[in-house]
Amino acid sequence: MKNLLSRISVDPNICFGKPCIKGTRIWVSLILDMLSDGISREDILEEYPQLKPDDILAAIAYGAEAARERLVDVPNGE
Repeated sequence: MKNLLSRISVDPNICFGKPCIKGTRIWVSLILDMLSDGISREDILEEYPQLKPDDILAAIAYGAEAARERLVDVPNGE
C-alpha cells in the first residue's frame, strides 16, 4: 500500500490542500465519489486519460487509510 500512497500528494497551494493524484488536480475524493456512484474504473480512466489504473487503486488505499483515522457518521437504519 505504501507504493500506492506515494501516488497521492497534499499541497496547500494545489486544490486547497485536498489530497490529489500526484501531478494532477484530480481529487482523491472525486475518484472515490465516482466509484461509489457505480462508475467503472474503465470509465474513470476514459474520462480522465491522465490517470493510470494504479491512481485509482491509490485513491482507494488513501480512503481506506483515512477511514482508519476517523469515524464518519452514517445512518444506522433506525
